[in-house]
Amino acid sequence: MMGFENHTYSGDFMLLGLFSSSPTSLMFFSFMCIIFVMTLTENTVIILLIHRSLQLHTPMYFLLSHLSFMDILHISNIVPKMISDFLSGNRTISFVGCGFQIFLSLTLLGGECILLAAMSYDRYIAICHPLRYPILMNEYISLLMAGGSWLVGTINSTIHTAYTLHFSFCGSRAIDHFFCEVPAMLKLSCVDTSHYEQGIYVSGIIFVVIPFSMIFASYVQVILTVLQMKSSEARRKSFSTCSFHMTVVIMYYGPFIFTYMTPKSYHTPGQDKYLAIFYTILTPTLNPIIYSFRNKDVLAAMKNMLESNFLLKRRM
Repeated sequence: MMGFENHTYSGDFMLLGLFSSSPTSLMFFSFMCIIFVMTLTENTVIILLIHRSLQLHTPMYFLLSHLSFMDILHISNIVPKMISDFLSGNRTISFVGCGFQIFLSLTLLGGECILLAAMSYDRYIAICHPLRYPILMNEYISLLMAGGSWLVGTINSTIHTAYTLHFSFCGSRAIDHFFCEVPAMLKLSCVDTSHYEQGIYVSGIIFVVIPFSMIFASYVQVILTVLQMKSSEARRKSFSTCSFHMTVVIMYYGPFIFTYMTPKSYHTPGQDKYLAIFYTILTPTLNPIIYSFRNKDVLAAMKNMLESNFLLKRRM
């Protein structure tokens, strides 16, 4: 029994990753480094703008600042390890390190799913019920939404991390993925995980299906309201915004639903890691562009900040 326990709860895992030593992989690695730097820069700029600009001190931008912070943490939890593995050639990750990746990833995935639903509710109230917006979407409610996203995501992550690491890994410890993710870990277990997979399915309904349905319903109501606008320019801008938002939402939720809500027997080797690129790397890069840098208030705040910094330097 002691040998079994040691084999189960200790020892390193090996991440097979995305990159090999081919020239194509080197180009892909370089592109990934650029994406990582872009994501950190974009989201950091958004947080600074929202913090420093009084005109952005609204519930919508408060929620957006939390989304940017989640995206920074999420991509930082994964990509630096990928870069280190590629440069050093050492693809191992400790049991504790793997557990930390699972915990932080699930916390941010679950929290972001709820936060995106809260942001869609904010847009629904602002467009469909503008006169009631100060009552239905005030500072206190936005604080509850953001705090609830973090809290519920953390509780869900704690449960799933504990369950996943509790399973026996008595075979290969090579994870066919670029980070420690629950479905990839379950493939290494030498015990029956079917009952636990049902629990993952239930969590998927709570954290993925229900928020996605809320987002979809909110945008349907927004579009119906926009259709009643007399201004064709306003309709065009609203449709453009909604289409971009829904594209990013589908890119995030679609692969997430397939990865976490289909039995592991339906997944081909290596499939999950390519789907995970969408909700761990691409959407954190696109979120600031779609939700912020296309917004005239954010662009105006950025212009003011740049002008104030330029004037300050000239005085010095």
